[in-house]
Amino acid sequence: MTAPPDDRAQLIDAITRQVMASLSATDGFASGQCATCSGGCAARCAPKVAEVVAGGATRVSYSGEAGNVPADLARYIDHTLLKPDATAADIDKLCAEAVQFHFASVCINPAWVARAAANLRGTGIPVASVIGFPFGATTAEIKAHEARVAVRAGAREIDMVINIGALKSGMHDVVRDDIGRVSDACHESGALNKVIIETALLTDREKVIVCQLAKQAKADFVKTSTGYASGGATVFDVALMREAVGPKMGVKASGGIRTRNDVEEMIAAGATRIGASAGVKIVTGEGGSSGRY
Repeated sequence: MTAPPDDRAQLIDAITRQVMASLSATDGFASGQCATCSGGCAARCAPKVAEVVAGGATRVSYSGEAGNVPADLARYIDHTLLKPDATAADIDKLCAEAVQFHFASVCINPAWVARAAANLRGTGIPVASVIGFPFGATTAEIKAHEARVAVRAGAREIDMVINIGALKSGMHDVVRDDIGRVSDACHESGALNKVIIETALLTDREKVIVCQLAKQAKADFVKTSTGYASGGATVFDVALMREAVGPKMGVKASGGIRTRNDVEEMIAAGATRIGASAGVKIVTGEGGSSGRY
């Protein structure tokens, strides 16, 4: 039974307060509970990252000594190419790099799914594709159809963009239905649904709300960004999203992630997947140039 609007609003406020209170806790540092830490708390003590960002940090340094940040980062990275002018040769190269470095997936526009799936057949590396990208402003019916077409072409993961305007208008049922239809389209064929919430355009309260809606709509991941808005992933947003969805649901950080240090910080904050176009430079330690996604 659906809760009345007033009850839903009260529930959302309660969830938001709970999440933000968790992210604002700083007693651990004040009491010296993290006395062995020498500045890499996001890495050494991943649960403490929220306390760091609550103090005003927008980036958290990594000391390289954390047991819970893996040495092999490639398995976290969706090797991504979403430029509108990407060519067939570019897609072939992306797939070859994914095989060489054992990335988690390749993430591409729908028109290239069949080609990428053929390139990656037998490698164990799945194809991910984007739906309603990059604005999320098409209808739920179109998004669900687009997802089914991509899955039939060979995609095993779908990264959909929410209806951002509906969320900001308080139309939560519309947003939940939008996500749920794509989740259904994915799950009927065993594919995953990752929900891009576009954090740069949302308030903290809206981020918590949409994470809860995505969870209710049976999405598999929540994801920070398309890379085409005014900002990308931040440590704070990843920590907030992790708190909002709990320990079991996936959290993907994407947008502006260009170095190994970026990836380590996001994983320490709670990310279980990373979207990056600089994947090769990240895993080879070459850094990365500025660019979208």
